[in-house]
Amino acid sequence: MSEIEDAEGEVTEENLELLKINESEREGKSIAYLSVIKNKEAENTLIDEEIKRLQSIKKSNTSTVDRLKTNLLDAVNIFGAYEVGFSKFGIRKSKKLEVLDQTKIPDNFMVSKTTVSPNKTEITKAIKNGAFVDGVELVECNNLKIN
Repeated sequence: MSEIEDAEGEVTEENLELLKINESEREGKSIAYLSVIKNKEAENTLIDEEIKRLQSIKKSNTSTVDRLKTNLLDAVNIFGAYEVGFSKFGIRKSKKLEVLDQTKIPDNFMVSKTTVSPNKTEITKAIKNGAFVDGVELVECNNLKIN
């Protein structure tokens, strides 16, 4: 496992051979695999929590930046353009479109976006109830169960 981790997840043929479970190693490797699985799952949970923490910090930083920019804009509006050291503070005019009532906009200015995807739950129900649905098949999988 350490070789695979050192290779950033790349598995060689030699690694695959070493990872195979034969009858004499079944118990030992199963316990070792379970340990690695639990550790990786716990690590992924920690990573998810860290991602949430970083997203929260980013949101807070963005809010602070927006607030400070608003304060600087207010200062320019009150005192006019000014310079501090090598930085100049002023106003740049721009335009943006605000939609007041979308229903009044002519159709030639509207864009239609549609996402179509199969409803896998309904298709599965239909097949289980004996229906034939062209373009799909219900495949039986063997999933690992650890108690």
